Amino acid sequence: MKKILDYVLSTLYLIHFGLTLLVFHVIQVIAFNVFGKKAHKTAVDWLNFSLTFGLYLTGASIKLKNLAQLPDNRPIIFVANHQSSYDISPVYWYMRKYSPRFVSKIELAKGVPSISYNLRKSGAALINRKDGKQAITEIARLGKLIQDEKASAIIFPEGTRTASGDMKPFQPGGVATLLKRAPDALVVPVAINGTGAMNPKGIFPLKSFARLSFTVLPGIEPAGRKAEEILNEAQEMIRASIAG
Repeated sequence: MKKILDYVLSTLYLIHFGLTLLVFHVIQVIAFNVFGKKAHKTAVDWLNFSLTFGLYLTGASIKLKNLAQLPDNRPIIFVANHQSSYDISPVYWYMRKYSPRFVSKIELAKGVPSISYNLRKSGAALINRKDGKQAITEIARLGKLIQDEKASAIIFPEGTRTASGDMKPFQPGGVATLLKRAPDALVVPVAINGTGAMNPKGIFPLKSFARLSFTVLPGIEPAGRKAEEILNEAQEMIRASIAG
C-alpha cells in the first residue's frame, strides 16, 4: 500500500514540478526583459516557494530552523551538505533575503526550464568541472559580485550529492576562491537532512511522508583562518546537527 501511495503522490508532485518550471520560465523571461533584475529576482523567489512547498503533495514535512544571527550588511557564504536535487529550492527560499547565487555545474545552464534561465541571468557561478581554470574564474567572479552587492553565495563543497547522508570531505577550493574575492564574507553552515532518503532511486518514485530539515547554523568568522580549517569546522557542525 505504501509503495502505491509513493507512486500516486510522486506523480502529483512531478506534475506540479513540471508545471511550475514551465509557468515560471515564462514569468522570468517577461520579468527580466520588461521589468529588470529586481522583478526577475522576485519571480525566482516565488518559483522556489512553489517548488519547495509543492513537496507537501508527497506528504513531506519541512522543518526550517535558524540558529544564526545573519548580518544584513556583509556578504555571506552559505556552505551546505548536499543530499539531493531537492536541497536547492528550500535553501534558496529560506535565504532569499540575502540574494543567493549558487555555485553550479555548467551543464545545468541549458535545457531545464526556469532553472537554466535563472542560473544564466542571476549571476550564478557556472563551473566546468573538467576545466579548473574556468571554474576558478567563475567562482572568483561570483565572489566579487557578492562582495560588491553584500549578497550571498551557496556552495556544496562535497562537489556531488550523497543521498546516504554520509558526507564526503568538503573540498576547500571553491570557498577559498570566494573568500579571496569576498574578504568581508561570513561563512554560514547549513545542515540538510532527509532529502536523500526521499529519493534514493532517483527522481521517481519519491518516498512519501519524508521528514526534511534545513538548519542554518551559527556563522564562522574566516579572518586569519585557512579555508581547510573553516570547512572542517563547518562540516563537523553540520554532522553534529544531522546526528542530533
